[in-house]
Amino acid sequence: MTGWKVGYCVAPPALSAEVRKVHQYLTFSVNTPAQLALADMLRADPQHWQQLSAFYRAKRDRFVQALSHSRLEILPCEGTYFLLADYSAISDLDDVAFCRWLTEHAGVAAIPLSVFCADPFPHKLIRLCFAKQDATLDAAAERLCRL
Repeated sequence: MTGWKVGYCVAPPALSAEVRKVHQYLTFSVNTPAQLALADMLRADPQHWQQLSAFYRAKRDRFVQALSHSRLEILPCEGTYFLLADYSAISDLDDVAFCRWLTEHAGVAAIPLSVFCADPFPHKLIRLCFAKQDATLDAAAERLCRL
């Protein structure tokens, strides 16, 4: 859950061991009651996390298919609910300016990828979230296809 410092990882034992090695250095404090509640929920309803992968894969595939008629180049993605899109066929603006323009003119919010980089970022890439209602994804894709 974004911002709550609570979460979980479902992975094969070998990968889980590596995640735990990194995790010990990333966490300084957590919302203990929420973490315990999440653990109880996962034990009580294991189908929830077992179905998440297919749920988000379907969302991703729906959004990517809807954007296939746009001028955006969609990069392959897995294990996330974000996709990266190259907008260089649409604009010469840098990614921050393009995201601002996109919000103001198309009504679609995106994150400029450069905000995740310390060094200058020359690529024209934006991040779009597909963890949305289908109607929201369809409306966003329709607007993006008009660019």
